[in-house]
Amino acid sequence: MKLPIKAFGQALMDSEGFLQIYFSKEGLSKSMEKNNSFTFDEVTDKNKEEKWSTNLEVHFIQDAPLEDIPTAYLKLHLLSWRIYKPNELNLENIFEVLPNLMWIEGIAHRIKDGFRMIDSIDKFPRMTDHVMPENVRIADTSRVRLGAYLGAGTTVMHEGFINFNAGTEGPNMIEGRISSGVFVGKDSDLGGGSSTMGTLSGGNEEKISIGQRCLLGANAGIGISLGDDCIVEAGLYITSGMKITLIEEEKIVKAIELSGKNNILYFRDSVTGKVCAKSNKNKFKLNKTLHDNN
Repeated sequence: MKLPIKAFGQALMDSEGFLQIYFSKEGLSKSMEKNNSFTFDEVTDKNKEEKWSTNLEVHFIQDAPLEDIPTAYLKLHLLSWRIYKPNELNLENIFEVLPNLMWIEGIAHRIKDGFRMIDSIDKFPRMTDHVMPENVRIADTSRVRLGAYLGAGTTVMHEGFINFNAGTEGPNMIEGRISSGVFVGKDSDLGGGSSTMGTLSGGNEEKISIGQRCLLGANAGIGISLGDDCIVEAGLYITSGMKITLIEEEKIVKAIELSGKNNILYFRDSVTGKVCAKSNKNKFKLNKTLHDNN
């Protein structure tokens, strides 16, 4: 669906403003407005209730940096609905716009004393409290934020994590962490405890991606992109400035020079400790039985 978009939702509010917003995918249509805007039903006597629900209408016309909570929530929904892929929407300012809240059984509350059994304190709700994509399995729903993109056939195991503006093409097996900005191609597997370097911390501006039919071994990690048919040995973390010995070419390069290239096996020489790379002769395949029946 292309812009401009009109969306209808239900907002939970209190005297300080918006708490969380639920949108209906079926209510999406083309907007005729000229600028980004939103309207909601006013509540006349707000003192009678601590919180209340109200109907909301949002017009998403231009994909600009975020300035309001309704547009932020709509963009997160559009990602989790698979209408837009990670990095296709402008999410600049989202941490300034969204308030930090307590989440209890999927409902947002302002942070204050007197609550018990709090599930999380965060700016983002669980994806599954707002969007339930088809043909996926998620072992622990608290580890997938609203704004994650989960393609059909994706399985997220207990140690898997998918941030907002990140995700999988599907099918995929995710037992590692997919940081914000990272997109994983179909038929790839992130092993237990593995990680991908995102754009939210450490000043990293490089958008990392993983191609098709890749295997990121258990406790491995990458700060460069992987092309198709790549394998990273378990426990090996590849940073962009790391020196890598190319076995077949008998030379040493920085890892960033290999970013995005296909058919590479990354491993550490167990005798010398050198990080090496060579052509990947073994083609990785997912267990289709685990994903075709999600």
